Amino acid sequence: MAKKYRFYDQKQTLLLPLNIQDWIPEDHLAVFISDMVDEMDLTSIYTYYEGEERGAPPYDPQMMTKLLIYSYCVGVTASRKIEIKLQEDIAFRYLAAGNFPDFRTISDFRKIHIDTLEDLFVQVLLLCDAAGLVKLGTVALDGMKVEANASLQNSKHYETLCKEEERLRQKVRELLQKAEQIDREEDRLYGEDKRGDELPPGLRKRKERLQRIREAKEQLERR
Repeated sequence: MAKKYRFYDQKQTLLLPLNIQDWIPEDHLAVFISDMVDEMDLTSIYTYYEGEERGAPPYDPQMMTKLLIYSYCVGVTASRKIEIKLQEDIAFRYLAAGNFPDFRTISDFRKIHIDTLEDLFVQVLLLCDAAGLVKLGTVALDGMKVEANASLQNSKHYETLCKEEERLRQKVRELLQKAEQIDREEDRLYGEDKRGDELPPGLRKRKERLQRIREAKEQLERR
């Protein structure tokens, strides 16, 4: 009697939840970041695009801001890595809500709005503490693991709070500079229009790929 296996078919049609809110748990960090950015003032970023009527419509600044802040909170700083996450990671896809900005768009957005993003990121970290959040995942700032906790309570003096803000601002500034350095280095290595993980010509389309695989298999068998 033939062995039975669990059903497996990569071509099957899946019935995913119609509402993207149902893709990840309500207590997920991405949901928390999304809710927090919804409460922030992004006027300066929106104003940048309001007067420009040429070209294709830009990605929504709210979505881009959520994407970048979440990326940095989970230690993903390179724009190319963020683009890959948009294809492979459900939390990133939840935040982007069906949008897929490429790495160049992500990098340019950070460059244009770097000062505003610095302020917003610092606000996120301070608000996490002020809201009494016990832990905000693990925020990777220049190799240093910074865990937001409930330490910023009302008993904290104003002077101490200012010092905490300045410390976080310096770390955020270093992170953004590091992200810029990584993007420049990867531009040099892969070219400004390449992500670096593309399959070589002749292997990108399934029909060509299968033919090459079978040819290689025949060569190995002949050997």
